[in-house]
Amino acid sequence: MRKNMTTLDTLKNNLIDKILVSRNENLLKAISTIFESTQEDDKIQLTSDQIEMLILSENDIEYGRIISEEELEKSDKEWR
Repeated sequence: MRKNMTTLDTLKNNLIDKILVSRNENLLKAISTIFESTQEDDKIQLTSDQIEMLILSENDIEYGRIISEEELEKSDKEWR
């Protein structure tokens, strides 16, 4: 494990470890139900501007209007 684990990372890892070794079907079903009921809370609500940017990005990809990371870095250096 990495040295600078956050409390959240530690909690996630501890839960994963406990889930992996559990043989209690009722407990695992309950955990699954909790996750299913809270998935709605995890969804990101995008603004109309963000949706528009994603659509434009998908169009750029579809029509080959893309550049490599290397080209982007080169262009960025030219602007500095």
